[in-house]
Amino acid sequence: MTRLFERITGLFALWTVLGVGLAWFVPDLFVWIADGRYRPFGQPLISVMLGVVMLGMGITLSFDDFRRVLAMPRQVLAGVVLQFTIMPLAGFASAWAFALEPGLAVGLILVACCPGGTASNVISYLARADVALSVTMTMASTLVAIILTPMLTGVLAGVFIEIDRWNLFREMIAVVLVPVVAGVAMNRYLPRATRLVGAVSPLVSVVFVVLIVSAIIARSKPLIELHADVLLIAVFALHAAGFGLGYLLSRMMHLGEAPARTISIEVGMQNSGLGASLASSPAFARQFPDPAQAALAPVPAAISAVMHVLIGSLLASIWNRRQPSDRRPGQFP
Repeated sequence: MTRLFERITGLFALWTVLGVGLAWFVPDLFVWIADGRYRPFGQPLISVMLGVVMLGMGITLSFDDFRRVLAMPRQVLAGVVLQFTIMPLAGFASAWAFALEPGLAVGLILVACCPGGTASNVISYLARADVALSVTMTMASTLVAIILTPMLTGVLAGVFIEIDRWNLFREMIAVVLVPVVAGVAMNRYLPRATRLVGAVSPLVSVVFVVLIVSAIIARSKPLIELHADVLLIAVFALHAAGFGLGYLLSRMMHLGEAPARTISIEVGMQNSGLGASLASSPAFARQFPDPAQAALAPVPAAISAVMHVLIGSLLASIWNRRQPSDRRPGQFP
């Protein structure tokens, strides 16, 4: 059963594309997730689902995983620095170069300032990269993002509208830090329950991320149709810059082929579910003077979720044909 779950989880890119395609043609199947009719624990359903995803990430982590950062400090530091320089600057540059409307520009910058997503671990495995480094970078960038995502979004997106950084920080605490810490504690103090939950949590995480992205697509279909041409190009430019510069700058820093592939994937693939959740929150929407622009903000994150798995899967299929000589043994966790 575990092997079956791993195979299904490994097809994350396929499920994302299928979910988004279904949401486009039959939006009523997904729109209920994002329209606010369901509020578990008094919170938007998307935020609760993302919290479950982050809890799933947390229960896969142990204190040994945190020690791994010390075992590969140069690669992790390089990856995190590139993550939070290349992508935010590329997001701002794309928003400016393509003259995006304020809602789209802010949404694109927000997702660009998010950490790497867990789907990058799957892509790293398929690309014959360093999976241990990928998992460590995802963890490190997620924790660092609690501070850097609100700060960078406030600076860069603040060119278009005034950003409430403290609200973003509170959102990051609620939907990222608390679930991850709870997951780590559960792994440490409730190992038997963690093993039971951990068997299905990767699959649940994939399902929830696909549902979040599909719901944004379903709710925003008219807006996507109106802005599809420029938006698709801007999102592609963002992720192409992340994958390309992540690899090139890693090699320029004299990192090996396997770490360079890993950093390329980690930088190029964002936690689009987090970006969609943050941009969909009522508090974030209230920052926009125009409600129509607020409705545009989650759209880039939804497009991003599809774009980065397509580019990442293409790169993985190319890199999979050539085993890097410096790749360390590793399996998808």
